[in-house]
Amino acid sequence: MDLYDNQKSTSKIKRDASVNDRIPDGLFLACPYCGVQLYNKQLGRYRVCAHCGYGFRLQARERVEQLTESFEEIDSEIEMTTPVFPGYAEKLERAKSQTGLGESVLTGIATIESEKVALGIMDSYFMMGSLGTMTGEKITRLFEYATSHLLPVVLFTASGGARMQEGINSLMQMAKISAAVAAHQEAGLLYLVVLTDPTTGGVTASFAMQGDITFAEPHALVGFAGARVIESTIHEKLPKDFQRAETLLENGFLDQVVPRADLNKMIAKVVKLHRVREI
Repeated sequence: MDLYDNQKSTSKIKRDASVNDRIPDGLFLACPYCGVQLYNKQLGRYRVCAHCGYGFRLQARERVEQLTESFEEIDSEIEMTTPVFPGYAEKLERAKSQTGLGESVLTGIATIESEKVALGIMDSYFMMGSLGTMTGEKITRLFEYATSHLLPVVLFTASGGARMQEGINSLMQMAKISAAVAAHQEAGLLYLVVLTDPTTGGVTASFAMQGDITFAEPHALVGFAGARVIESTIHEKLPKDFQRAETLLENGFLDQVVPRADLNKMIAKVVKLHRVREI
């Protein structure tokens, strides 16, 4: 093949744009933290970036499958039935269809490495895990159940904050859950929090930071206000890893940053050390 024929062949390949239509969506992903392009199958079972260890966001039921040996859901019937904010009902229906949940948190009784716990998992795919009235009700009932049955609570947080469509009712969930957390702790029971990406807003300002032990996944974004809001307020540029799990650990806000594949063993170890012994 001479140079002219080779040029013709190359230009023909460049013009074949239809190949893009045959590549499935989501085959290649960019890590939200380090930006490295990854083949989907490189993420493995735990959906973790092979380059930096960042854990891609999981749906609540995916996390249950990864973490537990058994799981019995409770309070699945609790969901918002009277949405009044314009367009809110449609958003709720889309979230329910996407996640298979009635609200932005999945709660139940689980076994993790043979240790029985009351488990709550907030789902960022349900309206960014926003804290609504029924979300607060489910988490509160989880703590109440755990208190009455002498169980530790393990709560995975993932949230963009309080749900604006419910106004003051969503903000009041911060106080309601905090009261249930206090009653659980007064009973001498363990509350273990795992902060996942992202945990922000009113959730961070309340029950996400009230645990006896606080873990976080690598590079998880954790904070109250967003970086842009803070920068516009203080008129200074924030450090690159501001509000990331590793920075919080350095400054004493966390007990440990735990890779996703090690979470079940670490949780079970802590629960076992704090197990309530019958008298």
